Amino acid sequence: MNLFKNLYNWVLGLSNKKNGEYSISLLSFSESFFFPIPPDVLLIPLCLGNRRKSFYFAFLCSFSSVIGGIFGYYIGKVLWWNLPGIEYSELANLFFKYVPGVTIDSFHRIKSLYEQWNFWIVFTAGFTPIPFKLITISSGTFNINFFMFMIASMLSRSARFFLLATLIYIFGEKIRFFIEKYFNLLAILFTILLIAGFAVIKLLID
Repeated sequence: MNLFKNLYNWVLGLSNKKNGEYSISLLSFSESFFFPIPPDVLLIPLCLGNRRKSFYFAFLCSFSSVIGGIFGYYIGKVLWWNLPGIEYSELANLFFKYVPGVTIDSFHRIKSLYEQWNFWIVFTAGFTPIPFKLITISSGTFNINFFMFMIASMLSRSARFFLLATLIYIFGEKIRFFIEKYFNLLAILFTILLIAGFAVIKLLID
């Protein structure tokens, strides 16, 4: 816990540095496949410190996060497959052999869910506080459609970061408490309603 708190405070302290653009880009990139602190922690104070550059910071955040997501996707794919969709890697076979509950059958059951809901799984993780790295790596592991992965990543990450930037650009410091307390909850509710809406439309069409 202390390590996480120290990391959080270190990231927060980067907002006081002159090279904020590089910091937010590197943080967004690395958070997409391994770093535990989300970009919002740095994006919010950077935008508050220079509201005119809010959308520039949001762009850097979105772009870097998507590029990092590509790394995460291929980390999952390289670690789990020798031949994607055909031959498992040695690591995958070790999981199947020694990790309780991880079998080829269970893997394919989850893989089928990913294939059915690939866009919404990635979008949900990209827009809500679910750690994005979990989905980028698992997307490669389950070998989902890369084009769909990219579209969902670009839409969800851009929506999250540009929405934050817009709120700060319009309202400034007075919106900070609202963002820190309620933004993630509203993002989750919005995503649930969005998915439910598309599900209803699909049922009506079918």
